[in-house]
Amino acid sequence: MAAERGARRRLSASCFWLSCLLLLLARLAPGAGAARSGAPLPSAGVGVRTFTPFYFLVEPVDTLSIRGSSVILNCSAYSEPSPKIEWKKDGTFLNLVSDDRRQLLPDGSLFISNVVHSKHNKPDEGYYQCVATVDSLGTIVSRTAKLTVAGLPRFTSQPEPSSVYAGNSAVLNCEVNADLVPFVRWEQNRQPLLLDDRIIRLPSGTLVISNVTEGDGGLYRCLVESGGPPKYSDEAELKVLPDLEETANLVFLKQPSSLVRVIGQSAVLPCVASGFPAPAIRWMKNEELLNMESSERLVLLAGGSLEIRDIIEDDAGTYFCIADNGNETIEAQAELMVQAQPEFLKQPANIYAQESMDIIFECEVTGKPTPTVKWVKNGDMVIPSDYFKIVKEHNLQVLGLVKSDEGFYQCIAENDVGNAQAGAQLIILEHAPATAGPLPSAPRDVVASLVSTRFIKLTWRTPASDPHGDNLTYSVFYTKEGIARERVENTSHPGEMQVTIQNLMPATVYIFRVVAQNKHGSGESSAVLRVETQPEVQLPGPAPNIRAYPTSPTSVTVTWETPVSGNGEIQNYKLYYMEKGTDIEQDVDVSSHSYTINGLKKYTEYSFRVVAYNKHGPGVSTQDVAVRTLSDVPSAAPQNLSLEVRNSKSIMIHWQPPSLSTQNGLITGYKIRYRKASRKSDVTEILVTGAQLSQLIEGLDRGTEYNFRVAALTVNGTGPATDWLSAETFESDLDETRVPEVPSSLHVRPLVTSIVVSWTPPENQNIVVRGYAIGYGIGSPHAQTIKVDYKQRYYTIENLDPSSHYVITLKAFNNVGEGIPLYESAVTRPHTDTSEVDLFVINAPYTPVPDPTPMMPPVGVQASILSHDTIRITWADNSLPKHQKITDSRYYTVRWKTNIPANTKYKNANATTLSYLVTGLKPNTLYEFSVMVTKGRRSSTWSMTAHGTTFELVPTSPPKDVTVVSKEGKPRTIIVNWQPPSEANGKITGYIIYYSTDVNAEIHDWVIEPVVGNRLTHQIQELTLDTPYYFKIQARNSKGMGPMSEAVQFRTPKADSSDKMPNDQASGSSGKGSRIPDLGHDYKPPMSGSNSPHGSPSPLDSNMLLVIIVSVGVITIVVVVIIAVFCTRRTTSHQKKKRAACKSVNGSHKYKGNSKDVKPPDLWIHHERLELKPIDKSPDPNPIMTDTPIPRNSQDITPVDNSMDSNIHQRRNSYRGHESEDSMSTLAGRRGMRPKMMMPFDSQPPQQSVRNTPSTDTMPASSSQTCCTDHQDPEGATSSSYLASSQEEDSGQSLPTAHVRPSHPLKSFAVPAVPPPGLPTYDPALPSTPLLSQQALNHHIHSVKTASIGTLGRSRPPMPVVVPSAPEVQETTRMLEDSESSYEPDELTKEMAHLEGLMKDLNAITTA
Repeated sequence: MAAERGARRRLSASCFWLSCLLLLLARLAPGAGAARSGAPLPSAGVGVRTFTPFYFLVEPVDTLSIRGSSVILNCSAYSEPSPKIEWKKDGTFLNLVSDDRRQLLPDGSLFISNVVHSKHNKPDEGYYQCVATVDSLGTIVSRTAKLTVAGLPRFTSQPEPSSVYAGNSAVLNCEVNADLVPFVRWEQNRQPLLLDDRIIRLPSGTLVISNVTEGDGGLYRCLVESGGPPKYSDEAELKVLPDLEETANLVFLKQPSSLVRVIGQSAVLPCVASGFPAPAIRWMKNEELLNMESSERLVLLAGGSLEIRDIIEDDAGTYFCIADNGNETIEAQAELMVQAQPEFLKQPANIYAQESMDIIFECEVTGKPTPTVKWVKNGDMVIPSDYFKIVKEHNLQVLGLVKSDEGFYQCIAENDVGNAQAGAQLIILEHAPATAGPLPSAPRDVVASLVSTRFIKLTWRTPASDPHGDNLTYSVFYTKEGIARERVENTSHPGEMQVTIQNLMPATVYIFRVVAQNKHGSGESSAVLRVETQPEVQLPGPAPNIRAYPTSPTSVTVTWETPVSGNGEIQNYKLYYMEKGTDIEQDVDVSSHSYTINGLKKYTEYSFRVVAYNKHGPGVSTQDVAVRTLSDVPSAAPQNLSLEVRNSKSIMIHWQPPSLSTQNGLITGYKIRYRKASRKSDVTEILVTGAQLSQLIEGLDRGTEYNFRVAALTVNGTGPATDWLSAETFESDLDETRVPEVPSSLHVRPLVTSIVVSWTPPENQNIVVRGYAIGYGIGSPHAQTIKVDYKQRYYTIENLDPSSHYVITLKAFNNVGEGIPLYESAVTRPHTDTSEVDLFVINAPYTPVPDPTPMMPPVGVQASILSHDTIRITWADNSLPKHQKITDSRYYTVRWKTNIPANTKYKNANATTLSYLVTGLKPNTLYEFSVMVTKGRRSSTWSMTAHGTTFELVPTSPPKDVTVVSKEGKPRTIIVNWQPPSEANGKITGYIIYYSTDVNAEIHDWVIEPVVGNRLTHQIQELTLDTPYYFKIQARNSKGMGPMSEAVQFRTPKADSSDKMPNDQASGSSGKGSRIPDLGHDYKPPMSGSNSPHGSPSPLDSNMLLVIIVSVGVITIVVVVIIAVFCTRRTTSHQKKKRAACKSVNGSHKYKGNSKDVKPPDLWIHHERLELKPIDKSPDPNPIMTDTPIPRNSQDITPVDNSMDSNIHQRRNSYRGHESEDSMSTLAGRRGMRPKMMMPFDSQPPQQSVRNTPSTDTMPASSSQTCCTDHQDPEGATSSSYLASSQEEDSGQSLPTAHVRPSHPLKSFAVPAVPPPGLPTYDPALPSTPLLSQQALNHHIHSVKTASIGTLGRSRPPMPVVVPSAPEVQETTRMLEDSESSYEPDELTKEMAHLEGLMKDLNAITTA
C-alpha cells in the first residue's frame, strides 16, 4: 500500500510539472508574437538631438586695480562649435571694435590697458559680465565681476610721537582708504622697514612693534604707492624708555573691533596692551579659552593680535582679548560675523520636452545673507508672467511650451558677498511619427460638463473609428483665447473620457480640443470648444498699506486703508492676530481703519492681518505683518542665586537669568547689591554686563557675614531683586592646596528607620573644609552619598530598613578633593522597638544648630522614551513637601551620556521643575541619566542612574562601499559586497539588491534580491554575458527602508573555456564594477530587441506550436508512468531490507514512523533540458533570502573511511545526470512577470516541530549513529536523494518540519555529483540567487531541505518540508547494494537521455 501511495504521489507531482510546462509554453507564445511585432522605442526612427555641452571654463572675478595700470578679466567658455564671446559693463554690451584701450583676447578674456580713473570720470570701474553665444544653441552669461579702481591716497590717521618702555609694545597708526591698504609701506629713519614676526602691519595699515628694544627708536612714517608718486604721512618719533622699577597701569594701545568676513578669507583682530610688568595676552571665544597650539588656523601675532586664517562658519562669535600682567587684568571684545557666497545645493538639469507640456527647472541655493535668485534665458532676464512663474521660491516653471522656449536657462544667485550661476538646456522634441496602422479619428461630442470660476470639467465620447475605446488615451489641449501658447492635460488611464482643467482665471474665455492616441500614434483633433469661466463673486480685495507698530509693552496699533477692489460697500473689517510660535489665531471686529489691541505679552512678536467684509462675505486677506511689543523692566528676579566663599576677603556670586517669559526684553546687565549683615543701611552696588552670570566680590572683611541680592536690567530699567542671601568670609586664609584631614570623631545612633550621625571637624583647622560627604549602605558605604555644609555637625539618615546592618563613612572635602574617610557601622532597630527619643546631640558643646533642610539627591529618576531623539526625565525630591511643589530657589541639574564611544562626555542642563525634556539624541542609542539638586551653595550628589534607549529611525544613509566582482570560473555569476550604512539608526534586518540593465528605468522595473540583515555579500547567477548591469542596495530596519546607494555598473565578461552553455560566446576578460557617472535624465542604454534569452525566435505557425505542445505532453506522461512503475517495483523489497538492517544494528529497537508522513524529493522540468535534479536545500528558514548553508555540529557527521567512499562513489556514477553550471536566462526574459516576493526581514525563523527527539549530547558514542539517519556527503549530494523508499522510512523520532517560502518559478536541479574520495571538506558557496532561474548548489551535510514551488507572476504560501534523517554508513551501503539489484540504472539513464534529446529538439525548433 505504501508503495502504491508513493507511486500516486509521484504521478501527481509529475502531472503538476507537466501542467507547469504547458503553462510556460502558453506564456511564451504571446511573447514571441510581441517580439515579432518589433514595437519601437519611444525615440525609434526620430533623430533626437542630444544635449550639447556649453559652459564656462573660467569666469571673471572681482578685481582691484590702480589708476594707469592694466587689467585682465578672464573668461573662457567651452562648446562645439566654439562660442562667440562678448562683454557687458553695467548691463550694456561693450563695443570693443572701436575701443583702443579695451580689447578681446583670443581666449575670450577682456584686456583693459591704462585704467582711467578720476574724481569725475570713472569709465573703467563697474560690473563686468562675460556673454557666450552659439548661434545654433543659445546664449549663456557668466557671473558678474566688480572692477574697483583705488582712489587717491587719503590718510584718515597718521603716526604720532610716542614713548614706550623697553619690553613693551608700540603702535603707530597709519590708516588710509580701504582699497589702498595693500599699497602701504613703512619707513624708519627714511629707510624701508622690514617686517617680521616682531614687527607687523595690521590690515588697516597700522604698525605694531612688540618687545621693543633700543634699536626700535627713531623716526617713522608711512607711504602709499598707488601708481603715481608716493604719498608720505607725517613723521613721528618713537622713544624707548628704560625699565620702570615700579608698576604702571595696564592700558590698551589697540583694541579689537567688530569684523565681517567671508568664508575662506582671513581676519585679524588687533589687540595691543602696554603696562609694567609687560602684560601677557590671551584670547577667549564665547567664554572658552582659545588654544593657539591646537589649531593651525589660529595665530597669535606680534603684540597679541589674533589672526584667523581660512575662516569657516563656526568661527563666528564674540572674541575677548584679555591682558594680564599679574597685578591687574583688562579685557576688550569684538564680534566676528561670517558671511558665505551663494552656493548651489541643486543645479538646474537638462530637460527634454514636447510642445504644450509644462516643465520646472529646479534651483536650490544657500549663502549668508540669503541669496536672491533670478532666471536668465539665452542671456535675457526672464520676467515672471502667466506662463513663466517662480515657484517654491527659486524654481522656474514654464507652462505650455512652444518651440521658441528652447535654449539655455540659467539660475543666477546673488547676495552681498558675491554671485554665482548655473544653467541647463531645454530641447523641444518633435512628436514621434505615427507607426504603420490605423489612427483614431476625432473624439466626439466634446462638452464642458461643469464650468466654475477657476476650473472646467470636459467630457467626450469615443471616436467613431474605435467605438469601444478601452485602449485609447486622450490629451486635452487648451489655451486662453488670443494666446498662441497651448497647454496639455492627459487622462490618467486608458479609456477615461473626462478631465478637469484646474487653475483657470475667472471670467476668461478658453479654447479646448481633444486628441485620442492608440499604439500607433495620435489621431485627429476634435473641433475646438470655446468656454468662458464663471465670474467670481464680488468680494473685497486685500486692504492696502496695512501697518502695525507697538504703542506700549502690552499693546499694538494696526492701521490700513480701504481695498482698491471693494466690489461694493465695505460693511466691516476683521483683524486677526497671533503670537509667533503658536497656532492659535484670535480676531476682533473693527468698523474703522485702525485698531489698538491691548493685553498682549511684553516684548513678544505678533503677526497681524486684515480681512474686509461686504454683503457677499469675507474678501481676500492681506499679507501678514509682524511686530514686537515694546520691552519693559523684567517682571521676575534672576534664578538660582548661590554664593561661594573663596577666602577671607572674597566671595563668588553665581546666578541664572530670569525665565524667558519674564525677561520682557533683552537683558542688558545685572545689578548686584551687598551689605554687611550687621550694617544693613550701608549697601554697595555693582553693575555687570548682560552676558555675565557670575561676579567675584573682593575686598571684604575677614570673618564677616554679608548679604547679597541680584536684579536684572533691561533698557527700560531694573527688575525685582532676589531675596537676600547670606555668606560669611573665613576668619583667615586657610590652606586649600591639599584635601582636608580625617574628621576627629564620628558617632552614630541607630533608630528604627533612621540613623543619627554626628561628628567633629578635623583637628588641623588650617585646611579649608567646604563640606562633609556622608556615605552609607547595607554592608557597603558606597550605595548612597549625602553632602552637607561645612558648618553642620550632625545629620539624620532617613528612609532606612529596620533590623539592617549599615556601614557609614564620613569624609571632609574642599575644592581639591575629598579627604581620608572615617568608618562606623550600626544596626537599625526592629519594628517592635518604639523608643524614638533621640536628644543626645543637643547638648554637645561643639554642635551648632543643623540646617533644617539638608540636600538629598533626587529619587525615582525615570526615563520615558518619546521618540527617536527625545527622552523625558522625571524625578521626585524627598526634601520637598508631599505635594512636591517647589517654593524656593533650588534648581536641578540633569546630566546624560552614552557609552558609545566609550570616551563620550556628559552633557548637562538645568531645570527648575521635576522633569526635563532631553532632545537632540541619536536614534537607537542607550543613554544613562542622573539628576542632582542645588540650593544656594549646597548641592546633592548625583542620583541613581536611569537608562533609556531611543526609538529606532529608518536608516538615513545607504549601504556603503558597494562593489561587484566576477566569480572566478563562472562568468555568469557575480558577487556583490557592501558595508552597513554609517547611519543605520537601528538593527539592520535586511537588504534589498536592485539590478537592471537600464540605469534610468523606473525602480519598480528593477529586479530585486532580498538578503538577510546579518550578511554583507550576495551571489547572483545566470546573468547575460557581455552585458552591463547596474546595482543599487537599500538597507532596512524595523522602521522601514533607507535610501538607496548610488548605482554601480558592472559588465559581465565574455564566456571562458569553463562555461559550457550552448549559447555562450567566445571567452573574454572578466568584468569590473565601477560607479557610473550621471548619464542624464533621458539616457537610454542599448537594449536588445528581444525578450528571449536566446534571441528572437523565428515566426512559428500556430498549428505547429500546438503539435509541439501536445507531443511534449504525451512524451512526458509516458516517461512519468515508466518512472512510477520502476519506483513502485523497488519500494517493497527495499523497505523489507531496510527494516532488517535496522534490526541488525540496533537490536530490539522499534521504529514508529509512518511512511505517509514523508514527502518524496521534488522533480522540476526545466524549459531548456529535462533533468532530474535534487531539490535545492537552504539552511535558512527563509530560503528566498540566502543560500548559505547552516553551520552544523561535528557530532552530526558520521565518519566514513576512504574505501567506503570509493565504493559509494562507484555505485553512484550510474545515477549521475548531466550537471549544469548555468541556466539560460536574461534580465529581459524576466521583465513583465515580476513575482510578488516575500521579504520577511523582521519575522522570526519558523519554529521546527521536533517530537521525542533525544539530545545528541546525552547519547553514548556507540549508539549516536542511529539506523535511519540520512548520511549525506559533504556536498549534500548522495544517492539517497533518489532512494525514495529509504527516505520515506521513518525512524523512531518524529521528523522536524520547516516552513519555507517559494523561490523562483523556474528552478533547475541537477543529479548531484559525488565528490572524489579524500575530499572530506567542502568550499561553502556565497549566497546565490539567479536572475531568472537558479542553479543547483553544493550544500553542507544535513542542510534543511526546502521545496521551491512557484508559478509565473505569483508567489505561493510557505510549504512544510520534511527533513529526513540520515542512515548509518553500514545501512547506507546495504541500501545501495539492495537498490542495485532491484533498480536498473542503465534503463533509467537510457530513458533520461531519450527525454533530454526530445527537449533539445524542442529548443532547436523554438530558437530557429
